[in-house]
Amino acid sequence: MTFASFTTRARLLTATLGLAAATAATLAAGGAAHAEAAPAPSAAEKQMPKVSAAQLLKVAEEQVGVKENGAGGGTKFHAWYMDSPRVKETIARDGGSVKSYANAPWCDMFVSWVGEQTGLRPTVGWDAYTVAHADWFKANKRWGAEAKPGAVVFFDWDGGKDTSGIDHVGFVKKDNGDGTITTIEGNTGNGNVEQRVRPKSQVTGYGYPQYTA
Repeated sequence: MTFASFTTRARLLTATLGLAAATAATLAAGGAAHAEAAPAPSAAEKQMPKVSAAQLLKVAEEQVGVKENGAGGGTKFHAWYMDSPRVKETIARDGGSVKSYANAPWCDMFVSWVGEQTGLRPTVGWDAYTVAHADWFKANKRWGAEAKPGAVVFFDWDGGKDTSGIDHVGFVKKDNGDGTITTIEGNTGNGNVEQRVRPKSQVTGYGYPQYTA
């Protein structure tokens, strides 16, 4: 997948799902933030399995090489999201239909799937729309500018720092100390899960899951 086609598809998802301009404001006001992800450990968080950032990253890395089909979908991440209760919530928020997710950009579905597989969904979050996911972290006071291993990293290819311009999402593997970060991302390259090196200048911000080990 070329950079241009990726950006076009990312923007197309916004139109396809009927995402309203007020989504970010609603999230920032707490309208779509879930109590299960409050800054202080909730009852649900206390019951989560003991998982470290390294363990979550291992699950993410094990997906390297997973590839989309010719239509831009067909991954297990699409299938999982479309079968999850979350899809009904995001349709209610954004419009569209379950079918509209079948070949949609899936970088955020990948991040959400990893959170689910590790049992950390309450603090990793789950969404298919990167802007809404970033605003969820901000609304729950788990947002910042430090590239910590296991952080969810949100990118704007134009270097913007406003969440409304976010194009892509992945996990931070490490800060390389030279102005770049190593990441694990879905829907990158030619529609794969890959390990990448990205300049920090393209990072809008980081969401911080609460690791339990």
